[in-house]
Amino acid sequence: MKAPKNRQVYVVGYAAATPLGMKFETTWKRMVKGEAGFRKVTRCEVDSVCNVVGEIPDWDPKTLDFMDDREAKHWNAMFIAVTMAVCQDALAHAGLEMVSEVAPRTACLIGSSLNGHDAYRIAMQNLRDRGPLRVSNFLLPNLCANIPSGKAGMLLGFTGPIFSPQGACASGNHALGIGARMIRDGDIDFALVGGVDTPILPELIHGFANMNATIKVTPKDRAFNDPAQASRPFSKDRKGFVLSEGAGVMVLAADEMVPVYGLTPRAQVMGVGWTSDAHHYTSPNIPTVVRAIREAIEDAGLAKEDIQYINAHGTSTSKGDTCEIACLREVFGSQLCRIPISSNKSQLGHTLGGTAAIEAALTIEGMRQGIILPTINYIPDPELGDIDVVPNEARRQNYEIAISNAFGFGGTNCSVVLKGM
Repeated sequence: MKAPKNRQVYVVGYAAATPLGMKFETTWKRMVKGEAGFRKVTRCEVDSVCNVVGEIPDWDPKTLDFMDDREAKHWNAMFIAVTMAVCQDALAHAGLEMVSEVAPRTACLIGSSLNGHDAYRIAMQNLRDRGPLRVSNFLLPNLCANIPSGKAGMLLGFTGPIFSPQGACASGNHALGIGARMIRDGDIDFALVGGVDTPILPELIHGFANMNATIKVTPKDRAFNDPAQASRPFSKDRKGFVLSEGAGVMVLAADEMVPVYGLTPRAQVMGVGWTSDAHHYTSPNIPTVVRAIREAIEDAGLAKEDIQYINAHGTSTSKGDTCEIACLREVFGSQLCRIPISSNKSQLGHTLGGTAAIEAALTIEGMRQGIILPTINYIPDPELGDIDVVPNEARRQNYEIAISNAFGFGGTNCSVVLKGM
């Protein structure tokens, strides 16, 4: 193997589709206003009190400029079209054209937790109601984790490596870390990295409800008449996360490529820390989570005192939030009470494989604009101690070094350190 080039890596563009909008700009504006993207499920029928979800509003694949009726019929796994659209927007935001010398040096790494379950559901319904010959011959590619990246490549023209880092809810950070390392070492010059999930299906909604992961909105809950209050990370009355759909993609570039192609560096990828728990398939393990956070800071060549903002995983589950604060307290000690913390899931819910990439992009935009997004619906929990959760309204504050945490089922942890530009 050739020696690594040890290049610096910059984020030069990003895009997202979330329950607050199909475009990143719409999501950002609504988040600054303190809005949440939750409503009772409309994509399917469920018999559950866990029926408040985050859906991408007004989603219709046939409105996309690259999708017609035939394409929409064949490619019926929603995560494929969403990824294609968000990759297209991210490249446009970066201003990077797929010219002949760029395309073969551009990778695409889009992670997912659940892949094309909606396409499988349609196939099973057709098998049951119409017979085996009505199972789509596009079913298998609709289920493949790498197909969103592959279809994005067919649309946009890049021919570098494509694959899907499968790190559950940490997938987006894994993609960011792997893409950054590939650029650093000289394997590629550019990468589209991120994550996607579209889990609003009856089986998945009931499955998460039955494992007591998602919030049960009963008549006594404050979200019963106002679904916007369903997700409340670190709040004393948190009861579970809101299941959501979404995608986030960032465009990475090697340092020397930025001036060559007239790109704008928006953030630097400073450090990555990744560990696994070897503990439990859903319950986090404090020592290994702590190690991921510390290794990200060490990889960045920084000290804990340099971290100015924490974008927390903050799922709004009682145990998860308690564990994350305990881990942060172990890393930062008495300094923790002076570091602003927020959880974007208070407004977007948990987009599973999409969440880490969306949150990293929001963190970068926040550093650029001098805004820390809020944790809405927050009521302090005395059991979590003295912490600076940014409550309910966006805070004007300049900062340039942030850490963004992501932890997933199976005991997978990945933290990234970003520097604003």
